[in-house]
Amino acid sequence: MDEMTTLRELRADAPVPDRSALAAGRQRLVEAAGGAAARRGVRRLRADWRVAAFGAAAAITVAAVLGTQLVDSAAPDRSGPASTTGTLRLDSPAEVLNRAADALEKQQAAPEPRDDQWIYTKTVMAQPEGSGFGRFSYAPDNWVPYDNSAAAKNGKDDDYRTARQVYRAANELPADPARLLAEVRSFYPTGHTPESPPEPEAVHSFRAMGLMVEAYPIAPRALAGIYRALATVPGVHVTDHLVKDAAGREVIAITRKEDGTHQQREILIDPTTFGYAGQRFVVTEDYTLRLSSGKTKLPPEKFKAGQITLSEARVAAAVVDAEGEKP
Repeated sequence: MDEMTTLRELRADAPVPDRSALAAGRQRLVEAAGGAAARRGVRRLRADWRVAAFGAAAAITVAAVLGTQLVDSAAPDRSGPASTTGTLRLDSPAEVLNRAADALEKQQAAPEPRDDQWIYTKTVMAQPEGSGFGRFSYAPDNWVPYDNSAAAKNGKDDDYRTARQVYRAANELPADPARLLAEVRSFYPTGHTPESPPEPEAVHSFRAMGLMVEAYPIAPRALAGIYRALATVPGVHVTDHLVKDAAGREVIAITRKEDGTHQQREILIDPTTFGYAGQRFVVTEDYTLRLSSGKTKLPPEKFKAGQITLSEARVAAAVVDAEGEKP
């Protein structure tokens, strides 16, 4: 019996913990991958990623394989993916995101969910092969009330917004990209203390826009405006070939190097529908990370360019009438 099977059996009867309870451990993993500068903005990854809960054994697995290399297996395709607007060349973020916006603006929006409805999502997290644990994936189902006012009032996270708050705020965003970016930054504010210092404007914009893109549900026209503004954020790029998400799907990666770190953050978009597909953190250059815990020095971790340190894919999302209901 391999170690991964043993871990699964050990927690077979354990309840799945709330995602917010595991956020701190996930934050520490990202900080380790990104270095000291990442800590200025990583506090907000608790909300950015909205990670489905791992469970205690899975969290141990993540820590154990964090340094294992996982490089994109998708071969570069310079001809571009097929999409609802025809062949799409991955030359520039403006080309990709504006074409995506054009397609979204032709879609009809569904009615806004009722306050008593729930948002169902299914998220896949994957770990690389090559570790002693083998390949690991986790795909939890999650239900959150559309009007989750109680959680918002209880300060679940500095960046936590209910689905209803995000849906309505997105619908009210201005068309002008600069004004839209300013309003989204205000909606997801940056830090203002020595422990959580302010982010540079471009860093703040990309983080906040990532949260908006990830939101579900969001009206197509609102998402179109967000894409057009996202293309104007300084430092934003598009990978010139499709990449693999945690579910193994080929997707478009809209990227920005995390200031002061050795990694980039990627917002993943479906190349056909232009909907949100997931997020990744990818190492941009070879480097060695040296950590210590008190007086104890830990063995250095070596990271290689192209290595994926964190990856998540949303494989299902729907509005349902009750917790536990699936579409």
